[in-house]
Amino acid sequence: MSARDEPPPLFSYVGPPGPAALVRAGVRGHPVRGRRDLDPLPVDPAEPATYVVDRAGVLRLAPRRSEHVVCAGGEPVRAAGEMTFERDGAGRWEVREVANLSTGYCPDLTSWAAVAEALEGAGIGHPGGFTHAVVFRRCEECRECNVVREGWFVCVFCEAELPGRWNVGPG
Repeated sequence: MSARDEPPPLFSYVGPPGPAALVRAGVRGHPVRGRRDLDPLPVDPAEPATYVVDRAGVLRLAPRRSEHVVCAGGEPVRAAGEMTFERDGAGRWEVREVANLSTGYCPDLTSWAAVAEALEGAGIGHPGGFTHAVVFRRCEECRECNVVREGWFVCVFCEAELPGRWNVGPG
């Protein structure tokens, strides 16, 4: 846990039921608690990996085409998205790019704190923030989830104005 008094917030799965039906008891992404958990790299280094930061703050990795909800074992997460790895000057794996792109969890930008905490706790270098930050909002008129692009807070489904604050919880 960070210097704050409380852990980062949890994000519940808000995606469609199909991916959630793929969750199997005891099956989750590869846990990364330290550098040794990346050697060998448990995902293809040529493409982004699916990741979540679980309730306990552990980074979990799965191949890119994996569902975030499966990587999380169906549980709420502190962060979710995609990340790519490269070797640093000493030959150790570090995170080159990281995004919060998960349409199943739609995590807020504040989830970066959980990503940074997990990576730093594992001794893994990172870029210091999301290299591709995705803004999610739920339309208060039609209830659809939206990806806000170029600061345009308008629902792509019904053209209603989207709220300025994250609101993509269950429901």
